[in-house]
Amino acid sequence: MGHCFSLPSSSSEIHEENEHGDGNAVVCYGEELGLDHELPVHHLGSVCSLQGSKVLNQDNAVLYLGYGSKDAELCGVFDGHGKNGHMVSKMVRNRLPSLLLTFKEQNQESHVSEEEAHKWEKACFTAFKLIDRELLLQVFDCSFSGSTAVVAITHGDDLMIANLGDSRAVLGMITEDGEISAVQLTSDLTPNVPSEAERIRMCKGRVFAMTAEPGSKRVWLPNHDVPGLAMSRAFGDFKLKDYGVIAVPEISHHRITSKDQFIVLATDGVWDMLSNDEVVSLIWSSEKKEAMAAKLVAEAAEALWKKNLKSSKIDDITVICLFLHNKEQTSCTIDT
Repeated sequence: MGHCFSLPSSSSEIHEENEHGDGNAVVCYGEELGLDHELPVHHLGSVCSLQGSKVLNQDNAVLYLGYGSKDAELCGVFDGHGKNGHMVSKMVRNRLPSLLLTFKEQNQESHVSEEEAHKWEKACFTAFKLIDRELLLQVFDCSFSGSTAVVAITHGDDLMIANLGDSRAVLGMITEDGEISAVQLTSDLTPNVPSEAERIRMCKGRVFAMTAEPGSKRVWLPNHDVPGLAMSRAFGDFKLKDYGVIAVPEISHHRITSKDQFIVLATDGVWDMLSNDEVVSLIWSSEKKEAMAAKLVAEAAEALWKKNLKSSKIDDITVICLFLHNKEQTSCTIDT
Protein backbone atom coordinates (compact mmCIF):
# COMPACT_ATOMS: atom_id res chain seq x y z
CA MET A 1 0.00 0.00 0.00
CA GLY A 2 1.31 3.43 -0.88
CA HIS A 3 0.53 6.81 0.57
CA CYS A 4 -1.06 10.07 -0.50
CA PHE A 5 1.04 13.20 -0.47
CA SER A 6 0.84 16.93 -1.05
CA LEU A 7 1.82 18.63 -4.28
CA PRO A 8 1.26 22.30 -5.24
CA SER A 9 -1.49 22.45 -7.82
CA SER A 10 -0.21 24.75 -10.53
CA SER A 11 3.52 25.34 -10.83
CA SER A 12 5.25 22.18 -9.63
CA GLU A 13 5.97 18.95 -11.38
CA ILE A 14 5.88 15.50 -9.86
CA HIS A 15 9.39 14.77 -8.55
CA GLU A 16 10.98 11.54 -7.39
CA GLU A 17 11.38 12.80 -3.83
CA ASN A 18 7.59 13.15 -3.63
CA GLU A 19 6.90 9.61 -4.73
CA HIS A 20 5.72 6.82 -2.46
CA GLY A 21 5.18 3.14 -3.08
CA ASP A 22 7.16 1.84 -6.04
CA GLY A 23 7.19 5.21 -7.80
CA ASN A 24 5.14 4.04 -10.78
CA ALA A 25 1.70 4.93 -9.43
CA VAL A 26 1.32 8.18 -7.48
CA VAL A 27 -1.50 10.19 -5.96
CA CYS A 28 -1.33 13.97 -5.61
CA TYR A 29 -3.34 16.45 -3.58
CA GLY A 30 -3.63 20.03 -4.77
CA GLU A 31 -2.70 22.75 -2.31
CA GLU A 32 -6.36 23.64 -1.70
CA LEU A 33 -6.73 20.37 0.17
CA GLY A 34 -3.62 20.69 2.30
CA LEU A 35 -2.70 17.65 4.36
CA ASP A 36 -5.59 17.59 6.84
CA HIS A 37 -8.07 16.05 4.37
CA GLU A 38 -10.90 17.97 6.05
CA LEU A 39 -12.54 19.32 2.92
CA PRO A 40 -15.27 16.89 1.76
CA VAL A 41 -15.13 17.95 -1.87
CA HIS A 42 -13.47 15.26 -3.93
CA HIS A 43 -14.28 11.96 -5.49
CA LEU A 44 -12.95 8.63 -4.31
CA GLY A 45 -10.34 6.90 -6.39
CA SER A 46 -7.65 4.25 -6.42
CA VAL A 47 -4.60 3.45 -8.53
CA CYS A 48 -2.58 0.27 -8.91
CA SER A 49 0.44 -0.71 -11.00
CA LEU A 50 1.79 -4.26 -11.21
CA GLN A 51 5.07 -5.15 -12.86
CA GLY A 52 4.92 -7.86 -15.48
CA SER A 53 7.69 -10.19 -16.57
CA LYS A 54 9.99 -7.43 -17.82
CA VAL A 55 13.02 -6.23 -15.87
CA LEU A 56 11.33 -2.88 -15.23
CA ASN A 57 7.75 -1.75 -14.95
CA GLN A 58 7.37 0.60 -17.93
CA ASP A 59 3.91 1.82 -16.89
CA ASN A 60 3.36 5.01 -14.92
CA ALA A 61 0.21 6.60 -13.54
CA VAL A 62 -1.02 9.64 -11.61
CA LEU A 63 -4.28 10.37 -9.78
CA TYR A 64 -4.44 14.09 -8.97
CA LEU A 65 -7.15 15.36 -6.61
CA GLY A 66 -7.67 19.09 -6.24
CA TYR A 67 -6.20 19.60 -9.69
CA GLY A 68 -6.07 23.36 -10.06
CA SER A 69 -9.44 23.87 -8.40
CA LYS A 70 -11.50 22.22 -5.68
CA ASP A 71 -13.90 20.54 -8.09
CA ALA A 72 -11.35 19.09 -10.53
CA GLU A 73 -9.40 15.86 -10.82
CA LEU A 74 -6.88 14.51 -13.27
CA CYS A 75 -5.96 10.91 -13.82
CA GLY A 76 -3.60 9.49 -16.40
CA VAL A 77 -1.92 6.22 -17.33
CA PHE A 78 1.19 5.99 -19.49
CA ASP A 79 2.51 2.76 -21.02
CA GLY A 80 6.16 2.92 -22.06
CA HIS A 81 7.71 0.74 -24.76
CA GLY A 82 11.17 0.21 -26.17
CA LYS A 83 14.51 0.23 -24.36
CA ASN A 84 13.86 3.53 -22.57
CA GLY A 85 10.08 3.37 -22.44
CA HIS A 86 10.02 3.48 -18.65
CA MET A 87 11.83 6.83 -18.71
CA VAL A 88 9.54 8.24 -21.38
CA SER A 89 6.35 7.30 -19.52
CA LYS A 90 7.72 8.68 -16.26
CA MET A 91 8.79 11.97 -17.81
CA VAL A 92 5.37 12.37 -19.44
CA ARG A 93 3.59 11.63 -16.17
CA ASN A 94 5.74 14.10 -14.26
CA ARG A 95 5.42 16.95 -16.76
CA LEU A 96 1.95 16.68 -18.24
CA PRO A 97 -0.21 17.78 -15.25
CA SER A 98 1.65 21.06 -14.74
CA LEU A 99 1.81 21.82 -18.46
CA LEU A 100 -1.91 21.24 -18.92
CA LEU A 101 -2.72 23.67 -16.12
CA THR A 102 -0.31 26.25 -17.46
CA PHE A 103 -1.85 26.24 -20.93
CA LYS A 104 -5.40 26.06 -19.53
CA GLU A 105 -4.71 29.21 -17.47
CA GLN A 106 -3.32 30.96 -20.54
CA ASN A 107 -6.51 30.12 -22.42
CA GLN A 108 -8.50 31.43 -19.45
CA GLU A 109 -6.83 34.82 -19.76
CA SER A 110 -7.00 35.21 -23.52
CA HIS A 111 -10.35 33.54 -24.34
CA VAL A 112 -12.65 34.34 -21.44
CA SER A 113 -15.82 33.61 -23.41
CA GLU A 114 -14.86 30.08 -24.43
CA GLU A 115 -16.42 27.08 -22.73
CA GLU A 116 -14.28 25.23 -20.19
CA ALA A 117 -14.26 22.09 -22.32
CA HIS A 118 -12.80 23.95 -25.29
CA LYS A 119 -10.11 25.52 -23.11
CA TRP A 120 -9.06 22.09 -21.84
CA GLU A 121 -9.06 20.76 -25.39
CA LYS A 122 -6.69 23.48 -26.60
CA ALA A 123 -4.49 22.95 -23.53
CA CYS A 124 -4.24 19.23 -24.30
CA PHE A 125 -3.15 19.73 -27.89
CA THR A 126 -0.52 22.28 -26.87
CA ALA A 127 0.81 20.31 -23.90
CA PHE A 128 1.11 17.04 -25.83
CA LYS A 129 2.98 18.79 -28.62
CA LEU A 130 5.41 20.45 -26.21
CA ILE A 131 6.13 17.26 -24.28
CA ASP A 132 7.00 15.43 -27.48
CA ARG A 133 9.44 18.22 -28.31
CA GLU A 134 10.92 18.10 -24.82
CA LEU A 135 11.61 14.39 -25.21
CA LEU A 136 14.00 15.25 -28.02
CA LEU A 137 16.11 17.12 -25.46
CA GLN A 138 16.38 14.27 -22.97
CA VAL A 139 19.68 12.49 -22.37
CA PHE A 140 18.04 9.11 -22.99
CA ASP A 141 17.42 7.96 -26.54
CA CYS A 142 13.82 8.04 -27.79
CA SER A 143 14.51 6.90 -31.34
CA PHE A 144 12.61 3.64 -30.82
CA SER A 145 11.26 4.27 -27.31
CA GLY A 146 8.00 5.97 -26.43
CA SER A 147 4.81 5.93 -24.41
CA THR A 148 1.06 5.92 -24.77
CA ALA A 149 -1.08 8.30 -22.74
CA VAL A 150 -4.72 8.42 -21.76
CA VAL A 151 -5.70 11.32 -19.53
CA ALA A 152 -9.06 12.16 -17.99
CA ILE A 153 -9.88 15.52 -16.42
CA THR A 154 -13.09 16.08 -14.47
CA HIS A 155 -14.10 19.69 -13.86
CA GLY A 156 -17.52 19.93 -12.32
CA ASP A 157 -19.80 18.01 -14.67
CA ASP A 158 -17.33 18.12 -17.55
CA LEU A 159 -15.19 15.10 -18.38
CA MET A 160 -12.38 15.63 -20.88
CA ILE A 161 -10.43 12.70 -22.33
CA ALA A 162 -7.15 12.95 -24.26
CA ASN A 163 -5.84 9.73 -25.79
CA LEU A 164 -2.62 8.72 -27.50
CA GLY A 165 -2.05 5.04 -28.34
CA ASP A 166 -3.76 1.90 -27.07
CA SER A 167 -4.34 2.55 -23.38
CA ARG A 168 -8.06 3.01 -22.78
CA ALA A 169 -10.71 4.91 -20.80
CA VAL A 170 -14.05 3.28 -20.01
CA LEU A 171 -17.10 4.70 -18.25
CA GLY A 172 -19.27 2.65 -15.91
CA MET A 173 -22.88 3.83 -16.08
CA ILE A 174 -26.24 2.65 -14.79
CA THR A 175 -28.80 1.67 -17.43
CA GLU A 176 -32.55 2.26 -17.24
CA ASP A 177 -32.84 -1.32 -15.97
CA GLY A 178 -30.55 -0.56 -13.05
CA GLU A 179 -27.64 -2.60 -14.44
CA ILE A 180 -24.06 -1.45 -14.78
CA SER A 181 -22.88 -0.99 -18.36
CA ALA A 182 -19.55 -0.12 -19.96
CA VAL A 183 -19.12 2.77 -22.38
CA GLN A 184 -15.72 3.01 -24.08
CA LEU A 185 -14.63 6.65 -24.13
CA THR A 186 -11.53 6.25 -26.30
CA SER A 187 -10.51 4.48 -29.48
CA ASP A 188 -7.50 2.16 -29.48
CA LEU A 189 -5.20 4.08 -31.82
CA THR A 190 -3.33 1.26 -33.52
CA PRO A 191 -2.40 0.35 -37.11
CA ASN A 192 -5.47 -1.91 -37.14
CA VAL A 193 -7.61 1.23 -37.53
CA PRO A 194 -7.93 1.85 -41.31
CA SER A 195 -7.61 5.64 -41.08
CA GLU A 196 -4.50 5.33 -38.89
CA ALA A 197 -2.90 2.81 -41.25
CA GLU A 198 -3.70 5.03 -44.24
CA ARG A 199 -1.94 8.01 -42.67
CA ILE A 200 1.16 5.92 -41.98
CA ARG A 201 1.25 4.51 -45.51
CA MET A 202 0.78 7.98 -46.98
CA CYS A 203 3.95 8.95 -45.09
CA LYS A 204 5.83 5.97 -46.57
CA GLY A 205 5.70 3.90 -43.40
CA ARG A 206 4.76 0.23 -43.70
CA VAL A 207 1.92 -1.52 -41.90
CA PHE A 208 1.64 -5.27 -41.68
CA ALA A 209 1.18 -8.07 -39.16
CA MET A 210 3.78 -10.67 -38.32
CA THR A 211 3.00 -14.27 -39.10
CA ALA A 212 2.89 -15.15 -35.42
CA GLU A 213 0.38 -12.33 -34.74
CA PRO A 214 -1.92 -12.20 -37.78
CA GLY A 215 -4.49 -10.05 -36.00
CA SER A 216 -2.09 -7.33 -34.80
CA LYS A 217 -0.77 -4.94 -37.41
CA ARG A 218 2.42 -3.03 -36.62
CA VAL A 219 4.35 -0.03 -37.94
CA TRP A 220 7.69 -0.55 -39.71
CA LEU A 221 10.28 1.66 -41.33
CA PRO A 222 10.15 1.87 -45.16
CA ASN A 223 13.25 -0.22 -45.82
CA HIS A 224 13.88 -2.10 -42.58
CA ASP A 225 11.81 -4.57 -40.57
CA VAL A 226 12.01 -2.48 -37.41
CA PRO A 227 10.63 -1.56 -34.94
CA GLY A 228 7.20 -3.20 -35.31
CA LEU A 229 5.35 -0.61 -33.21
CA ALA A 230 1.93 -1.83 -32.10
CA MET A 231 0.39 1.65 -31.91
CA SER A 232 -0.07 4.45 -34.42
CA ARG A 233 0.27 7.41 -32.02
CA ALA A 234 2.76 7.83 -29.21
CA PHE A 235 5.13 10.15 -27.45
CA GLY A 236 8.71 9.59 -28.61
CA ASP A 237 9.49 6.98 -31.28
CA PHE A 238 11.22 9.70 -33.28
CA LYS A 239 12.52 7.38 -36.00
CA LEU A 240 8.88 6.85 -36.95
CA LYS A 241 7.66 10.45 -36.73
CA ASP A 242 8.51 11.06 -40.41
CA TYR A 243 6.51 7.95 -41.34
CA GLY A 244 3.09 8.69 -39.88
CA VAL A 245 3.36 7.99 -36.15
CA ILE A 246 2.17 11.17 -34.42
CA ALA A 247 1.82 12.58 -30.91
CA VAL A 248 -1.49 14.34 -31.59
CA PRO A 249 -4.14 13.12 -29.14
CA GLU A 250 -7.74 12.30 -29.86
CA ILE A 251 -9.81 14.46 -27.52
CA SER A 252 -13.41 13.99 -26.48
CA HIS A 253 -15.83 15.64 -24.06
CA HIS A 254 -18.52 13.97 -21.97
CA ARG A 255 -21.11 15.65 -19.76
CA ILE A 256 -21.35 13.70 -16.49
CA THR A 257 -24.88 12.71 -15.46
CA SER A 258 -26.35 10.96 -12.45
CA LYS A 259 -26.16 7.66 -14.36
CA ASP A 260 -22.37 7.87 -14.75
CA GLN A 261 -20.76 6.09 -11.80
CA PHE A 262 -17.01 5.83 -12.41
CA ILE A 263 -14.28 5.94 -15.02
CA VAL A 264 -11.51 3.39 -15.48
CA LEU A 265 -8.21 4.17 -17.17
CA ALA A 266 -5.86 1.28 -17.85
CA THR A 267 -2.96 0.16 -20.00
CA ASP A 268 -3.37 -2.64 -22.53
CA GLY A 269 -2.13 -5.14 -19.94
CA VAL A 270 -5.71 -5.01 -18.67
CA TRP A 271 -7.65 -4.80 -21.92
CA ASP A 272 -5.76 -7.69 -23.50
CA MET A 273 -7.23 -9.94 -20.80
CA LEU A 274 -10.52 -8.35 -19.72
CA SER A 275 -13.38 -6.84 -21.71
CA ASN A 276 -14.87 -3.45 -20.90
CA ASP A 277 -17.98 -5.08 -19.47
CA GLU A 278 -15.95 -7.49 -17.34
CA VAL A 279 -13.96 -4.62 -15.83
CA VAL A 280 -16.94 -2.44 -14.89
CA SER A 281 -18.90 -5.44 -13.57
CA LEU A 282 -15.96 -6.48 -11.41
CA ILE A 283 -15.72 -3.00 -9.89
CA TRP A 284 -19.45 -2.59 -9.36
CA SER A 285 -19.87 -5.98 -7.68
CA SER A 286 -17.06 -5.33 -5.18
CA GLU A 287 -18.17 -4.57 -1.62
CA LYS A 288 -15.27 -2.14 -1.18
CA LYS A 289 -15.33 -0.79 -4.70
CA GLU A 290 -13.99 2.69 -4.01
CA ALA A 291 -10.83 1.75 -2.15
CA MET A 292 -10.03 -1.52 -3.91
CA ALA A 293 -11.28 -1.02 -7.46
CA ALA A 294 -7.94 -0.52 -9.19
CA LYS A 295 -6.22 -3.34 -7.33
CA LEU A 296 -9.14 -5.68 -7.97
CA VAL A 297 -9.00 -5.12 -11.72
CA ALA A 298 -5.19 -5.31 -11.89
CA GLU A 299 -5.03 -8.59 -9.98
CA ALA A 300 -7.82 -10.11 -12.10
CA ALA A 301 -5.94 -9.22 -15.29
CA GLU A 302 -2.68 -10.58 -13.87
CA ALA A 303 -4.35 -13.87 -12.94
CA LEU A 304 -5.64 -14.28 -16.49
CA TRP A 305 -2.21 -13.55 -17.97
CA LYS A 306 -0.77 -16.34 -15.83
CA LYS A 307 -3.60 -18.75 -16.58
CA ASN A 308 -4.09 -18.21 -20.31
CA LEU A 309 -0.60 -17.41 -21.51
CA LYS A 310 1.72 -19.50 -19.38
CA SER A 311 4.48 -19.49 -21.98
CA SER A 312 4.27 -15.77 -22.71
CA LYS A 313 5.62 -12.78 -20.88
CA ILE A 314 3.13 -11.02 -18.65
CA ASP A 315 2.60 -7.38 -19.57
CA ASP A 316 2.81 -4.55 -17.05
CA ILE A 317 -0.65 -3.74 -15.67
CA THR A 318 -1.79 -0.30 -14.52
CA VAL A 319 -5.30 0.81 -13.52
CA ILE A 320 -6.94 3.97 -12.19
CA CYS A 321 -10.55 4.06 -11.06
CA LEU A 322 -12.24 7.36 -10.21
CA PHE A 323 -15.78 7.43 -8.82
CA LEU A 324 -17.81 10.38 -10.03
CA HIS A 325 -20.44 11.00 -7.36
CA ASN A 326 -19.15 9.76 -4.01
CA LYS A 327 -18.07 13.14 -2.66
CA GLU A 328 -17.31 12.06 0.85
CA GLN A 329 -14.15 12.91 2.72
CA THR A 330 -11.21 12.90 0.32
CA SER A 331 -9.88 9.41 -0.08
CA CYS A 332 -7.51 7.65 -2.42
CA THR A 333 -5.28 4.63 -2.40
CA ILE A 334 -2.22 3.38 -4.16
CA ASP A 335 -1.77 -0.37 -4.38
CA THR A 336 1.38 -2.13 -5.52
